[in-house]
Amino acid sequence: MAEGSLPLGLLAIAETLRITAGTLEDAALGRLTREACDRRLTDWSGRLVRAADIHFAVQGRERVELGGEAFVVMSNHQSNFDIPVLYHVFPASMRMVAKTELFRIPAFGRAMRAAEFIEVDRRDKARARHSIELAKERLRSGVNVWIAPEGTRSEDGQLGPFKKGGFILALDTGARILPISIDGTRFVLPKHSARVSKGKHVRVQLHAPIDPAEYGPARRDELVARVREVIGSGLTR
Repeated sequence: MAEGSLPLGLLAIAETLRITAGTLEDAALGRLTREACDRRLTDWSGRLVRAADIHFAVQGRERVELGGEAFVVMSNHQSNFDIPVLYHVFPASMRMVAKTELFRIPAFGRAMRAAEFIEVDRRDKARARHSIELAKERLRSGVNVWIAPEGTRSEDGQLGPFKKGGFILALDTGARILPISIDGTRFVLPKHSARVSKGKHVRVQLHAPIDPAEYGPARRDELVARVREVIGSGLTR
């Protein structure tokens, strides 16, 4: 029986504190590497999804495994559990664009910066432009950059409007967009809830990449609509 589990929520906090401490220790000693951060994220996400007893159906992972290409990864956003789920199934180095409020959390924010996560503050245009430059650096160095273009979690699992920042990044860099549909995480950890429910089914679909060069800046709205359509095609109606 799948029941709400507050202890599992506490486990998520404990695991996050554990990798935060390890990242900060390595950074202080000058031995922090991208590969070490990747391993920590893989370990962290694996522990959480196993504890939640998630039943996975994953399609399209070979799109990332075969090419060695760095994508602008775009997914829908149903739950905070999207984060461990996608880090668990994604087979390459990836860093998330996250809201500035997370970077203000003591220790956690410093660890995120050290691990090459990208802070975005949409209320400050200068800092937002700096975030785009950081994301460009990550892509050039071979790291996939993950953006949730809705900007916030869905209340009911349906797609919200898409913000344009990630599309500007893709158009500026020429990096292809990898649309990903994440379906079912809202039942694992609903928005506005602290309780994680165990034994839920989650489907993750990595779709065919979309080349922004086929649209160009003048057709950016069409590009946004296409990516939104593709992500929506993998969600339960």
